[in-house]
Amino acid sequence: MIVSQEFLGKLKDFGLNSYESKLWVALLSRGVSTAGELSDISSVPRSRTYDVLESLEKKGFIVVKVGKPIKYLAVSPSEVVERVKKRVLKEAEAKSNTLSKLKDSEVLTELNSLHTQGVQMVDPTDKSASFRGRDKVYDHMNMMLKNAKRSVHIMTTGKGLERKSSSLMNQLKKANKRGVSVTIAVPSGTSKKVIKEFSTVATVKENKMANARFMAVDGKNIMMMMTGEEAHPSYDSAVWVEAPTFVKHFTGMVENSW
Repeated sequence: MIVSQEFLGKLKDFGLNSYESKLWVALLSRGVSTAGELSDISSVPRSRTYDVLESLEKKGFIVVKVGKPIKYLAVSPSEVVERVKKRVLKEAEAKSNTLSKLKDSEVLTELNSLHTQGVQMVDPTDKSASFRGRDKVYDHMNMMLKNAKRSVHIMTTGKGLERKSSSLMNQLKKANKRGVSVTIAVPSGTSKKVIKEFSTVATVKENKMANARFMAVDGKNIMMMMTGEEAHPSYDSAVWVEAPTFVKHFTGMVENSW
């Protein structure tokens, strides 16, 4: 193998599978080569080599040299990065346009109707879920804020408040404009700059007893962080529960910070 398995794994960022990564790296090391030679170098089965090389050509990673035997030329990695970037942006724009059209479609109306009916049938004790990964946690928190009607209570750390500046601020501003009461409790010593930023959309209070991480909405939904402050974003986890009696205790923690 020309490079380590760990290095090959990093090529997933280019949108390549295992065989594609091995053949592209093999061709980069040779500059120009035949399918047979590349199969021997990369350990990709000969029965798969041609279709994988065809895939690499379509993606813009290699070009085919006319002649007998057929040979392949590697495109420079710098050029490939630009090509991949353009393709990803084009695909993202196409998907975004498709999703935008769905907003006013009969399909979405029907799906929302099914969801409304389904939610009405859910037992209250089943209204809970767990999330792993900070992005997933914040996605659900943003949805909670989007649906907030009366109040939002947040208790977090200084670093947690800084992270929420980029992840939750947009929905907090919208909630504030709708007249939703937003209250935030943070530990003493939290950045004054960050507190000032959040003070435009919420009532923020420092308290040395603020040592938990959660967000409660409308006195019935709560997202509670279950991992420590220093957890890696991929392993950060949280639990969401809809239970008014239970949530009341946590909203009281924020209110009593005053």
